[in-house]
Amino acid sequence: MLNQYPSWKYILLLVVLVVGSLYALPNIYGSDPAIQISATRNNIVDSQVESKALEVLKQVNVNLRRSVLDDKGLLLRFDGVEQQLKAADGLRDALGENYTVALNLAPATPGWLRGMNAKPMYLGLDLRGGLHFLMEVDTELVLRQAMESNANDIRGALRKKKIRYLSVRDNKEQVTVKFRSLVLRDKAMSVVKLELNDLELDDYEEAGAFYFIATLKNTAIVSLKKSALQQNVTTLRNRVNELGVAEPIIQQQGDNRIVIQLPGIQDSARAKRILSATATLEFRLVDVNVSPQDAIEGRIPPTARLYRDREGQPVVLKKRLIITGDRITNASSGFDSESSSPMVSITLDGAGARVMAQTTKKNLKKPMAVVFIEHKETSKMVDGKRVRTTRKVEEVINVATIQGVFSKRFQITGLDDGNEARTLALLLRAGALAAPIRIIEERTIGPSLGADNIAQGLNSVVIGMVFVLVFMLIWYRGFGVVANVALIVNLILIVAVLSMLQATLTLPGIAGIVLTVGMAVDANVLIFERIREEIRVGNTPQASIHAGYDKALSTILDANITTLIAAVVLYIFGTGAIKGFAITLSIGILTSMFTAIMGTRAIINLSVGGKKIKKLSI
Repeated sequence: MLNQYPSWKYILLLVVLVVGSLYALPNIYGSDPAIQISATRNNIVDSQVESKALEVLKQVNVNLRRSVLDDKGLLLRFDGVEQQLKAADGLRDALGENYTVALNLAPATPGWLRGMNAKPMYLGLDLRGGLHFLMEVDTELVLRQAMESNANDIRGALRKKKIRYLSVRDNKEQVTVKFRSLVLRDKAMSVVKLELNDLELDDYEEAGAFYFIATLKNTAIVSLKKSALQQNVTTLRNRVNELGVAEPIIQQQGDNRIVIQLPGIQDSARAKRILSATATLEFRLVDVNVSPQDAIEGRIPPTARLYRDREGQPVVLKKRLIITGDRITNASSGFDSESSSPMVSITLDGAGARVMAQTTKKNLKKPMAVVFIEHKETSKMVDGKRVRTTRKVEEVINVATIQGVFSKRFQITGLDDGNEARTLALLLRAGALAAPIRIIEERTIGPSLGADNIAQGLNSVVIGMVFVLVFMLIWYRGFGVVANVALIVNLILIVAVLSMLQATLTLPGIAGIVLTVGMAVDANVLIFERIREEIRVGNTPQASIHAGYDKALSTILDANITTLIAAVVLYIFGTGAIKGFAITLSIGILTSMFTAIMGTRAIINLSVGGKKIKKLSI
């Protein structure tokens, strides 16, 4: 019998409609301004922290809508952005650096939908907003690090040429080298000029000793600052990619600032912690010739330096670096097979592997230390103004005896827990920051194009759809109603798929939906016109319906596949807003083919299939 579907097709359509409706439903609920509190290092967020936070909110006179304590931390929901910002300042002061206090937008999806893992789709910064960070790069530290590196290079160059010197001392502006004789100083200056052409040299004499001072040339200073900023931008982009944020914006602003916009991000506490983290590693040999007690009392040679491990115990390490974190090409976390303790497996680049192989070969049975370095930011109120300060924390996390020669791959232990191992591996994988950064502005931002543009974008979908619905209803009458039902279901499915993929919808994405609304009825227009032709040549209504769907199918597929290819090309080669447009267009093409061909056929089959009819309402 013509125009009859087997039962499984109707069941499939019903399942798709129900699932699509459920996963599109979270988008009708709004979002609450929220604050997410998570722990750093080996601290925990528990009921005591929640009680303390609630007490702080009472003190600053902020009304709390709801608090949720889970494995990610503590989430506090508020009635408005002003309440959120006021609460954030009070919580940061009360909880200190042991906890991360980050602004967030928390979906107000009901619990029964969240239990089904039904989430609203992300909205871009131009629709709902997201997280906005303005970060300042400490370029002065880059210069201090450069002078320390130049001091090591000068020592190496003079040792290589066997030129004896009395001392090499560096600070953030210059390196001062001391000699016994004028001949040695002049010979050393010739060597340094030849090997380190970024330095300007000046000499002087004092108290019978001969000195030269090395400072960076202006061109070298500009180049170092520019390179540090560019490397930080690249590193932050890698870290954002690790977070899986869709369509982020990471760009330079001025000479020492970076703007980061993360649309629709959910776990803002982790994002803030990872973006602002400056954690890296240094590998140094332990100076076994100096006792920790002597170092504490100030009896330490200029070639060594006193560090502390995580228990506060003193460790004396050599100043000469083996390698730093910038030589690490890959890192993964796990657990040591022998001790079951958290570890990070390290892979070095070629240059780092050669240096590590040479070092381990020359220092068998000697101890080597891993130094974990990070910069922590604290803030406090001074004379009614919030003052932010950054301090450098250097901890020895691992001291192990070199048992054999290794180079490219090895592992480090001494970490507190698996979370720290995973975070450290992520930071090392994404690359070390060339210079510390601090967040000087953090906010949850609203639509960049304003509420009027948002309303216009959403209204364009509604208005476009209304015109299409009216046209189809007038032109195709009863069959137009069927096409309109399919069009509404198509829009629901687009929203559902975007939500299930957790895609980011932007204004260009809305443009893709508007275009899809117009294109979605193309297939039905082709089918319905074919049915009219079949009726005009004298075929029965049932035969006309059957022929209309069958004969129009190849044309519909050709038209939609070519458009889909164009959308895929846009996604592959486009960036930012173009990708958003391509995603919604691609999803719209696929869902419209499903609803326009299979969906409308099912409704028509249920309405007139298998019945003796003389006339169609088309």
